[in-house]
Amino acid sequence: MAYPDESNYEFLYGGTPTSLEPEYGELFTGYRIGAARIGAATSIQTANQITEVSNRLSEGVKTVEVQPLSEDVFEVIPKQHLKEINRLSKLTGSEVTVHAPMIEPSGFTDRGWSEGERAAAEEHLKSIVERSHEMNPQAHVTIHATAGLPGTQKFFAKGEEREEQMTAINQDTYQMAPLRREEAYDPQKDKIRMYEPEERLKVINESEWVNSISNLAFYKKQADEILEVVQPALIAYKEKMEQLAKGEIKLEDLTQEQRVAIGQLNEQASRAQTFLGNVDASIRNLYEKAYKFGDSETKKDLLKVFEFRKKFKEEAKEKKLAFPEYIAAESRLVDGQINALNNTRPPQLYIPAEEFAIDKSATTLGNVAFKAYKEFGEKSPIVSVENVFPGMAFSRAEELKQLIEKSREKFVEAARKEGYGESAARAASARLIGATWDIGHINLLRRAGYKEEKVIEETKKIAPYVKHVHLADNFGFSDSHLPPGMATMPTKKTMEALEKAGYKGKAIIEAGKFVMHFKVSPHPYVLEALGSPMYSAYMAPFWNQMRGTTGTYFAGYGTILPEEHFTMYGGGFAGMPVELGGQMPGKKSRLAGTPTE
Repeated sequence: MAYPDESNYEFLYGGTPTSLEPEYGELFTGYRIGAARIGAATSIQTANQITEVSNRLSEGVKTVEVQPLSEDVFEVIPKQHLKEINRLSKLTGSEVTVHAPMIEPSGFTDRGWSEGERAAAEEHLKSIVERSHEMNPQAHVTIHATAGLPGTQKFFAKGEEREEQMTAINQDTYQMAPLRREEAYDPQKDKIRMYEPEERLKVINESEWVNSISNLAFYKKQADEILEVVQPALIAYKEKMEQLAKGEIKLEDLTQEQRVAIGQLNEQASRAQTFLGNVDASIRNLYEKAYKFGDSETKKDLLKVFEFRKKFKEEAKEKKLAFPEYIAAESRLVDGQINALNNTRPPQLYIPAEEFAIDKSATTLGNVAFKAYKEFGEKSPIVSVENVFPGMAFSRAEELKQLIEKSREKFVEAARKEGYGESAARAASARLIGATWDIGHINLLRRAGYKEEKVIEETKKIAPYVKHVHLADNFGFSDSHLPPGMATMPTKKTMEALEKAGYKGKAIIEAGKFVMHFKVSPHPYVLEALGSPMYSAYMAPFWNQMRGTTGTYFAGYGTILPEEHFTMYGGGFAGMPVELGGQMPGKKSRLAGTPTE
């Protein structure tokens, strides 16, 4: 390759030799995408997003994603800045997307779950979508499927997928319980064996039910001890008490000894009734829990519990039992109820986190999207739900797909209540609610023993729902946020799987850690890795071929376009940012070279 005279300062330094082969370049991923579809994220650390957006635009980025992920940072962005970013994007012909702060849509906090927290999350996300509309009326607003709710962790070993840990949630107290795959004693088999998380979930539900019933025994025992003591007196004075109950005799007809004995008997019976009343209240509480959280078989079993109660009430009314004898009969009733509860199928008080959170999260997401649609109509922002790290709730394709479908159903429910037609509401929900597929996140399945084929398989499952893509590279063990082509992410196969399903949206590059460590813009490396065409026509030369080439402005007798011309007139190639081969630093305006900060 012939190099120009290095004494001539007006040439672009090539750095390394190049090839004209279309697949050339160590960074090139094999996947090719136009620069107009490549976006970049702003810094998550600052509310000064005007400068951040301007910097990305000055680097030659066509789409910029505003990404202040902290609630505190996002809330510091003045509303005037949002309008200014909108004007800046219009001026430069660029597009702005938004990544919402990390807000838990289900309403879970470190204190558990509450409807108040869910409603607060809905209001906050609604506000963020409205503000996003200020920056771009039809922006993609990415919302994390969860901001930290742990889900089911799986691993792949010996040719099969197994569960490592499940997070179970108590539907009554809203507290979480981690259920790990571990060895424990099996009393039925009298040996130590491996318990899977699903088995431990069954055990914890059974144990919770058995313990609840066992707690009834304490009060029942107290009542039985009292009734045992008064049993002889109850037998001795049974006839007199029945006559009193039926009105056949009056208290004045009894002797002093009989009146005292019956009075003491009634007093002890009242004490027994107090204990039995506590048992009865606990039984009703258990019944309500079991009916609320049980399946059809549990509810069928529960009918037997109150069959005893109904039968007892009818017999007591018919026989006109005296008070002490009534209490003795009630004790037998409680025995029957407890026995029926012991034979009742245990309710699913604990369920997997994803199963609990899906309805709550979908309500939030569906309502947020509908309220924006109601306010902005066809110019409403798109709500894209992002998968998080494997092991967190809704991190896998199937779970995320279910959350999106459920959110769309909630959208339709809200729309129909407001008088919208069902077909129009369903069409709007499908258009306005989808997935942001973070390819770097799903690649972290690799650390759990999965091969790249599983990453592709997950992508294929979610592909029909994807409306936005976050693209970063890593080695499968940490969310490294490297530019594509710098690690082991199967970028080509993953993106092709999305495009085969019809995806034609943007790819937002998340390379914040690369910038943090190396202090340079990742954009030229991204253009090379993704083989973007140099010109708007989708044809060679491509960035992976040409980024390292050498060129010079020379013709005839002497150099042309000297640097002084650029200095005086501010035009020409030198006005391009350094990242694209020019001479202007990336943090200066492309229009006049004036600093933006």
